Amino acid sequence: MALIVATDGAGSGLAAWSAAVGIALVAAMWWGHRRPWRGRLGRLVPFLPVLVAATLTLSVCVPTVPTTRRHPAALSFVTTEHVRLSTGSRVAVYHYPPTGDSPRQHVPLVYLNGGPVRGISLLDHRFLRRLAGQGYDVYAYEQAGGGRSDLLPMNQYSITRSAHELGAFVSKLGKGRADVLGFSSGAVVLTRALADPAIADHLRRAIIAEPGPMDGPTARMGEQKGRPSARDIAPAVTGPRSTRVPRYAVAFGLMRLGLLSPDNGLVGQAEGDNAFTAADLGSDTASAYCARDAHRIPVEDTAENFSFSAAASLRIQQTIKDSPGIAAQLRLSRIPAMLMIAECSSQVRQWQTAVLADNPAIQRTQYMPGVGHHMWNGLGDNDQRAAAVITAFLQDEPAPLPDYPTRADIPAFLRDHK
Repeated sequence: MALIVATDGAGSGLAAWSAAVGIALVAAMWWGHRRPWRGRLGRLVPFLPVLVAATLTLSVCVPTVPTTRRHPAALSFVTTEHVRLSTGSRVAVYHYPPTGDSPRQHVPLVYLNGGPVRGISLLDHRFLRRLAGQGYDVYAYEQAGGGRSDLLPMNQYSITRSAHELGAFVSKLGKGRADVLGFSSGAVVLTRALADPAIADHLRRAIIAEPGPMDGPTARMGEQKGRPSARDIAPAVTGPRSTRVPRYAVAFGLMRLGLLSPDNGLVGQAEGDNAFTAADLGSDTASAYCARDAHRIPVEDTAENFSFSAAASLRIQQTIKDSPGIAAQLRLSRIPAMLMIAECSSQVRQWQTAVLADNPAIQRTQYMPGVGHHMWNGLGDNDQRAAAVITAFLQDEPAPLPDYPTRADIPAFLRDHK
């Protein structure tokens, strides 16, 4: 393990394995010379532990899934179109034209999902169809490296590139300015787009739903969260886990600890994407739901559609932590925006209130009672309530909920909503 860390997993871990076996053989020979082993078999005794250990640890160096990218299968209910953006990324795009009896909305609505670098879940697709059923022309794309989109070289993933790709995507649509709904890490991309006038010029209205940290200073803020989530009380997630395989348990574990780089030589990006499963997220999924929903958490995705790049996600998160503050630029934003906050949010409250404090163009905040981080989740009337909040803002109609918290409410909100 020490040599894997020292070599950053070079050669699929074989460099570390070979060196470790070599050291062990030398030690076995030294041990054998110091003890009077009798007979040929006796001389082999010191080497038996080396043979056993070498065989067991070799499993860390052997892939058990394909090492070239396997994209999720096509969806039966929507066509996947691949588009090349001006940034060079080739992304998977889904289009839900307006349906239903509601008046047609002529401004396209673009959805940015969370992750980062995760495929769009089936729960999200269902919510997007709901919005299309209310007359919206809905587009969603899986950000580079996620879902059915093409991978990038690891060193090209960054939050800055993600923000530029939002502008490039809206420009590619060729329909003028777009309304954008950004959720979780997608809300971070949207927030950073609002701080860049060249990108913001492509946007008409922005909905920032449950944002993560927008920059380095925000990422270093306190750890206050919302009402209790289902994280520690929900039944254990079932299904196959890559982390039960030694190779991927070592790779993902060391990457999460920061001991292996996202671009390490142990497990390549494509292999890691193929190996990672929904069950590997463990309690992270439960943390997106209120404690009261612990025993009725819906299945967000299928094994066939699930896609998450742990390495690319860590890389983008690191670029956020390393980025300078954008508060000064965000204060110049003039794009009408709305902030959505969940009662049982697993996001740090200060990440959310920082956006509210620094963006003067936020016209309303909607505190969503009875839901966790994943606000549209198919439980009860949660989808209906989230859609009502979104459509009211996009159509500049009265908000279904009180405008809360306002900027003046931030200190009390942080004090009272723990």
